[in-house]
Amino acid sequence: MWRVTEVNPVQEKIVELKKKSNAVILAHTYQPPEIQDIADYVGDSYGLSVQASRASADTIVFCGVRFMAETASILNPSRRVILPEADAGCPMADMIEADDLIKLKEQYPDYLVMCYVNSTAEIKALSDVCCTSSNALKIARKLPVDKGIIFVPDRNLGSYVQEQTGREMVLWDGFCPTHMRIEPSMIIQAKKDFPASMVLIHPEASPECRILADKVFSTGEMCEFVSKSEHQEFIIATEEGIMHTVGQANPQKLFHLLSSELRCPNMKKITLQSVCNALDGSGGEVIHVQEDIAAKALSSLEKMLQMSK
Repeated sequence: MWRVTEVNPVQEKIVELKKKSNAVILAHTYQPPEIQDIADYVGDSYGLSVQASRASADTIVFCGVRFMAETASILNPSRRVILPEADAGCPMADMIEADDLIKLKEQYPDYLVMCYVNSTAEIKALSDVCCTSSNALKIARKLPVDKGIIFVPDRNLGSYVQEQTGREMVLWDGFCPTHMRIEPSMIIQAKKDFPASMVLIHPEASPECRILADKVFSTGEMCEFVSKSEHQEFIIATEEGIMHTVGQANPQKLFHLLSSELRCPNMKKITLQSVCNALDGSGGEVIHVQEDIAAKALSSLEKMLQMSK
């Protein structure tokens, strides 16, 4: 059963250190339950970007993966951003390098580059605008209609945007290994097992799986939808961490994780002890983004925030 974890000595130490160092803890919904419980804010990539840009604390402890901590540092460069586990990366972000995008831009010189936030700072710096899974449709619809779009690095989110908007797009062949574990047969079986449930799926899943779901949502949209919906039972087709998020907020509703295989190993690297170490200075990595890259990446991130309004 997914439930609130009890406070332990390490959690108490984190609270003490956080106050002492004037720090704020941001956590993604895919983080382990105990990390979500000690965070000041839990959300999806878009929500975390907004929170990071507004943070007034001296230090931001970012409980997520590297590209998220980089984004926080770029959006709020006067703050000290710490990633508790230096090797918490994102395989999708590593599927495209700067040279790959430069070649793609040369091949399609009149296209605009729309970059999923799940990418390195170098890729953001080469892009016209960033997006998250929660605002990708809105941003694509606001881009000039006479321009094609190069979408990097996730082919699945890109195909979803293409399906929904009809935009002319070139998709990079990247993907999320965790969401690619979702198979149509899993959804078909889950519907048989839980016939009263609505199936909610993340757009990082393949088109063959998305078409079988009732709703396609970012993690933030999922959390908002289940809270407002009159429906009482849901099949959740995204990373398992969200089960804690929705379970806490909606204890009266029933949630079924599509598969126990939906676990991102990188999102699970951060522990209470590594957060504690980040706060006391004995662990973690202070994120530094090269100044010229940060300036260019900031432009694409600020456009995202502006176009999301």
